[in-house]
Amino acid sequence: MNQQEIIDQTATFIKEQLSGESSGHDWWHVYRVRKSAVRIGKQEQADLFVVELAALLHDIADWKFHDGNDEVGPQRAAEWLQTLQVDVNIIAHVCQIIRDISFKGAGVTTAMHSIEGKVVQDADRLDAIGAIGIARTFAYGGSKGREMYNPDVSPLLHDSFEAYKQNQSHTINHFYEKLLLLKERMNTATARQLAEQRHRVMEEYLDQFYREWEGEA
Repeated sequence: MNQQEIIDQTATFIKEQLSGESSGHDWWHVYRVRKSAVRIGKQEQADLFVVELAALLHDIADWKFHDGNDEVGPQRAAEWLQTLQVDVNIIAHVCQIIRDISFKGAGVTTAMHSIEGKVVQDADRLDAIGAIGIARTFAYGGSKGREMYNPDVSPLLHDSFEAYKQNQSHTINHFYEKLLLLKERMNTATARQLAEQRHRVMEEYLDQFYREWEGEA
């Protein structure tokens, strides 16, 4: 089986697994991350086979939907790639990217160990900000039964992954606890450039949100 066949079969598999998911972690999120990752990967001269596989598989079993277990995703990715007889070193690389990709709290360092990892992490983070990022944030909050906004509850900048996992705050706080921090945490020059406009969209949205909340707009 050649690389393109492996990519195509993996895309079909993930589409079947995630289609219809309504929290913002669906097939179309994976589709966009893959597109962005390939775009960035070409600019950064990354191994595009690893980039595409990691982008396609990065949300195969997100810890947010598996009781905080961040090893389920790498395990399921490895099992799938083994069925396609992918080289063990590539499987290890892809699984390490999946293990490290998530934002783990404002005070937690989430360094990636390869250019491929940096590329996929940037692509995933780009989909968390801007107009689509705003939509996904409210979709996720609704799926978890969270308040849209509560001015009596301030955001927290979590200093550990465990604290971040336990967070149950309202959706607007998520902008301050994660989304507005991502622009400065992009790994690549390409992603930093793309993040600028998306970051401004979120700032403008929040300004409008607060004006409407107070009946001023």
